[in-house]
Amino acid sequence: MFVWQVLLVPLLVSAAVSFVVTKWVINNGKKLKIIDDPKTHALPKVVHKEPVPRGGGIPIFVAVALGCLVFLPLTTRVVGIVVALALLAVVGFLDDRYEEKISPYARLLVNILAALCVIGTGVGIAFITSPVGGIVHLDWPRWCFSALGSQHCLWILSDVFALLWLVWMQNIVGWSSGVDGQLPGFVITAAITIAVLGMRFGTDTSQVAVITLAGMSAGAYLGFLPWNWWPQKIMPGYGGKSMAGFLLGLLAIMSGAKVGAMILVLGIPFIDAVMVIIKRVREGRSPVWGGREHLHHYLLDKGWGKRRIALFYWFMSIVFAILALQLKAGLKYFTMATVVLVIGGTILWLQYWSTYSKQPDPDNG
Repeated sequence: MFVWQVLLVPLLVSAAVSFVVTKWVINNGKKLKIIDDPKTHALPKVVHKEPVPRGGGIPIFVAVALGCLVFLPLTTRVVGIVVALALLAVVGFLDDRYEEKISPYARLLVNILAALCVIGTGVGIAFITSPVGGIVHLDWPRWCFSALGSQHCLWILSDVFALLWLVWMQNIVGWSSGVDGQLPGFVITAAITIAVLGMRFGTDTSQVAVITLAGMSAGAYLGFLPWNWWPQKIMPGYGGKSMAGFLLGLLAIMSGAKVGAMILVLGIPFIDAVMVIIKRVREGRSPVWGGREHLHHYLLDKGWGKRRIALFYWFMSIVFAILALQLKAGLKYFTMATVVLVIGGTILWLQYWSTYSKQPDPDNG
């Protein structure tokens, strides 16, 4: 009964809401002026051939925000989450409507503001597990002050780490969304992994909200998936991509600093992002100024189909999720190092093999 009430009901309700709202967005794409026509929006990273609406952030926001209001107590933290999601949804809609004309630096600022919305409510990482054993505490130094008749403290390292983590997640998850159905599959896997990890603590009240939010996040992208699967009827857009990274990053923090588990499950998006950033910096380019140089682009150039690429990302995230659930901390870091060597080496080989346009485009990833 616990699993049904806390996880499955929120998941199914969010999936149903997302499915219905996504269909509405598709039907009203022209009225909303969010149709992405590759003939007029000819950027190197664009891989679709026919006009497709963006606007995936709309159903994701409606599904998760509604779920928060229905299934979670209306605390300051929940309000912060909904406000952050609303910010990403509004900016995402504007970016979709004006064909990604918003500067990537402006979008980076929005990522920061969204992160601050939840950090300001007390979301932070108090500690991380050290690869060499033990715990690294991030709850010191503290800056305490009085406001509104009460004492408040900022955990400097904790808040800075949380800010960097949430901004990083919003970007790297969104960068792995280039082909039909690619993004929702590994987002669902990562969210369910956090929910399963939370269930290991039984009915611990601190984990109930995490499990519920994980279920709603998985459900929102599950309802979106049938419309995003090949041939896609809608794309996630900036809002759908950023909210995916924001939610997964937030879940990793709220679940008790499951950052290592999240990094492992999202091993391919993480390594792909690091390799792309290194490549852009080496070439004297801005890390946030995009191009056709992600792993899915190289695989397309190698002749892989979009469905095959999406399933590859799904399969690898499931494999890594199983490892994250089974391995202890020490073995988890060893596995992560092995994944970095194998996937990183493969991407390096593909970078040197592939011939692609080096003309950057104004896209945040």
